[in-house]
Amino acid sequence: MARIDDMKTKSDDQLSESLGELKREQFNLRFQAATNQLEKPSRVREVRRDIARIKTLQSQRTSAAAAK
Repeated sequence: MARIDDMKTKSDDQLSESLGELKREQFNLRFQAATNQLEKPSRVREVRRDIARIKTLQSQRTSAAAAK
């Protein structure tokens, strides 16, 4: 759960940048999996969950801003 605490301290721009990096990594991991060159299969799951965490945090922030 330390990851979500770290993400909460980041600004919206930093979260968007992290999301872009994770999506690139996810693409590369899918490519490696397709060519049977994947070293850590568990990393696919970690990246997918990190992307979900960032998107959840972004949607919470937008709904909180809309409520104000």
